[in-house]
Amino acid sequence: MLLRMSTLLLRTLREDPADAEVPSHRLLLRAGYIRRAAPGGYTWLPLGKLVLDRITEVVRGELTAIGDQEVHFPALLPAEPYRTSGRWTEYGDDIFTLADRRGAEHLLAPTHEEMAALLVKDLFTSYRDFPVTLFQVQTKFRDEARPRAGLLRGREFLMKDAYSFDLDEAGLREAYGRHRAAYQRIFDRLGLDYTVVHAMSGAMGGSASEEFLAATPVGEDTFVGCTTCDYAANTEAVITRAPTAGDPTARPAVEVHDTPETPTIASLVELANARRLGGRDGWTAADTLKNVVLAVRQPGADRAEPLVVGVPGDREVDLKRVGAALHPAQVAVFEEWGDHPELVRGYIGPQLLDKLGIRYLVDPRVVPGSAWLTGANEPGRHATDVVCGRDFTPDGTIEAADVRAGDPCPACDGGELTIRRGIEIGHIFQLGRRFTDAFAVDVLGPAGKPVRPTMGCYGIGVSRAVAAVAEQHHDDRGLVWPAAVAPCDVHLVVAGKGPQLDAALELGGRLAAAGLRVLVDDRTHVSAGVKFTDAELIGIPRAVVVGRRLADGYVELRERAGDGRTELPLDGLVERLVDEERRERGTVV
Repeated sequence: MLLRMSTLLLRTLREDPADAEVPSHRLLLRAGYIRRAAPGGYTWLPLGKLVLDRITEVVRGELTAIGDQEVHFPALLPAEPYRTSGRWTEYGDDIFTLADRRGAEHLLAPTHEEMAALLVKDLFTSYRDFPVTLFQVQTKFRDEARPRAGLLRGREFLMKDAYSFDLDEAGLREAYGRHRAAYQRIFDRLGLDYTVVHAMSGAMGGSASEEFLAATPVGEDTFVGCTTCDYAANTEAVITRAPTAGDPTARPAVEVHDTPETPTIASLVELANARRLGGRDGWTAADTLKNVVLAVRQPGADRAEPLVVGVPGDREVDLKRVGAALHPAQVAVFEEWGDHPELVRGYIGPQLLDKLGIRYLVDPRVVPGSAWLTGANEPGRHATDVVCGRDFTPDGTIEAADVRAGDPCPACDGGELTIRRGIEIGHIFQLGRRFTDAFAVDVLGPAGKPVRPTMGCYGIGVSRAVAAVAEQHHDDRGLVWPAAVAPCDVHLVVAGKGPQLDAALELGGRLAAAGLRVLVDDRTHVSAGVKFTDAELIGIPRAVVVGRRLADGYVELRERAGDGRTELPLDGLVERLVDEERRERGTVV
């Protein structure tokens, strides 16, 4: 393949676009890979489409190598299967819905588990047809409330989804492990620095779930790792190690205190120490029980109901963790105080919540026998020695408190958690039988009785992976693509006219004939300086400068990563570049 910049649909920008928030968004726009078409929607220009296709080729090759079969489902889907599975209401406002001219409801596909289950039900009738895994690379849609960060948070995006069907749990675990290993090979080939973390299943449901997160400071996901063991998890999935429960009857009786003008934890702790509440010194925020009121709306419900979450006062409630724990319900900050005068803002305690009929969930650190300084449900008053299991009984526990660096590792003794940010580039699930149950997918088993298959789901954000690679592979001059995903293998920069241009085009033709992808900057209306700047911005791994030493039979080879520059003879150059490209890319599936 030979591309000439004089005719290529490409416009580079000298300045950063005003709406570009993160490096990948800024550089992909400036280098002419994408153009904004609508909020959360982008047009892929030729160089961008080449990168997208190369990543797709890597993904497709690794999946077909493990026996997955490619299909292609529609993007416009009927509502009924999603009503049957319950996800029509679970997705809420996150999906695009529409009606056709006959009034039948449809949606733009966010994912295709329902369609995969129906396809298997339609075609397979015997255990002899299993196991089977189907995959597709398909455009997906999400009615994102606030599209941002270019390709990282859009309304339309390219996904790879695979769906495995097995007859038993052992088969599901084997399929899950097979795809997990394939994902590691994919992301290694893409040159990504990533971490595999425990994750929540969310709208998918099921049991085991892991995310592949590409580390970057601009990532929307926060994940933890242990300083001692190999534990890693999305913060939404971190499990808090609960202390040992105590004897609820061993504590003094509840004592109510006047604590005027103490609506915050900090003001409460200051007063508690000044007045030695409960006859003790050394009160800290961790000794208080903070009770936060949230509004929770179940799928299909007309209105939200209040939920009170209790966490130690030195912690904040993390709404993302609450939302993950209560999915598919929608969670928001509670604002309807006028409808619930019994909730005394700033002075809420758990003592009366059961009588008020308000659900109360607590952090795992709030165990039976633990005693707290907390609200007394009266303006300007708090209570000491409010004991869990004696003065209040929670309706359950919830992972709601924020996770912090230095927290103890839940998987080992002595390890501490570190916190990093990352971009979710892949997610794998052991779904189980949620969707085969919903559609009664039964096949004849080996014993002559019906068997219901169990499913796994394995997703990769293909267009998001383009942005993730760009986030990890750039410098202050532009993109620095790894060889496996670069739009071209060699960028020929013509630093002159006449003989240099003729020689560059002849060299480009020979490289293309040898199987390399070549971009030739044959523009005659721009200076050599602009060409060099554009080459660095575009980020192809190798640039060959055809300039003043051509008369001596030499060109200059510039490595985009590392800034290496070497003068090389034209003789043997094609063979050298082909050998280096094959060595870097390895065996191409």
